Amino acid sequence: MPLAPILMRPAYRYGNQTPWGGSKLRELYSKDTPDVRTGESLELSAIPGLNSTDLEGTPLSHLIERYGKALVGSEIKGDFPLLLKLLDAREALSVQVHPDDAYARKHENKLGKTEAWYILSAQPDAYLVYGIREGVTKEMLEEASLQGAKVEELLRYVQVTQGDCFYIPSGTVHAIGEGIVLYEIQQSSDVTYRFYDWERRDKNGNKRTLHLKQAIDVTDPDLRLDKVMPQPLPMQGKGQREGLLNTDFFETQRYLACQDALIPADRRRFAVLTALKPAVFQYADGKSLALPAGQTALLPANGEDLYLTCAEALYSCPAVK
Repeated sequence: MPLAPILMRPAYRYGNQTPWGGSKLRELYSKDTPDVRTGESLELSAIPGLNSTDLEGTPLSHLIERYGKALVGSEIKGDFPLLLKLLDAREALSVQVHPDDAYARKHENKLGKTEAWYILSAQPDAYLVYGIREGVTKEMLEEASLQGAKVEELLRYVQVTQGDCFYIPSGTVHAIGEGIVLYEIQQSSDVTYRFYDWERRDKNGNKRTLHLKQAIDVTDPDLRLDKVMPQPLPMQGKGQREGLLNTDFFETQRYLACQDALIPADRRRFAVLTALKPAVFQYADGKSLALPAGQTALLPANGEDLYLTCAEALYSCPAVK
């Protein structure tokens, strides 16, 4: 019997865990955030201690155990592969970099971390750190990092606006600037190496822990990336479907002004859809499921063929060969 879409309830990272976080997730999406410094709403997460749940409170890891391949798909092997977050950067995040799978497995016994960002809202002067300036070497980056603020001169800054999309493969130096709310799709990993945290100190005058050796080890100084350009995709139904990302780890698409857009079940893999504005699924026997803005639904592999009506939504799924 096909599984229905599963509405998800997020886990949160907040307070001292996200000193840069704010209240935008509550203001924009009515999230039940636990703190005025809530930086992350983990919409789909099987990270231990930070599992998202269904509306009855069942953790994602338990849902995976209960339904197995019917939920995750015939081609998904090993650990649950994806993590989906909404982030609120009231202040800039630290300058950081993530390892690839090989480095992370050797040194952390975890997956590496390739990710991507879709900008949900941004103040007029908002920016990202998106790589380092041309000609900067690892040696230059290490020397500057040891001098604190000196590293700021070596970073590549990119202005952003709502609707921009950026791909951040492992090895990319990056940071989210202040005044940005974004959607992040990534490998299911929490491995982060910090270069620099803008000289920020806690109430006791302490700086956050940095990981300079690991960060230098995994940085690819030659990565030169530009924002993603959406590509039109065919669709059954009215509206637009655009391809944003097609990577070795995940795929992401955007639905715009859609009415009865078919989203067929894919027995190979699960998918996840986040309504950026209110949306409705129609499926078998006249059933429907409403998603308020900011709501995420897990779409099981052995699921229903769905018909989506929405103003804007993001759809992601793991890559399969």
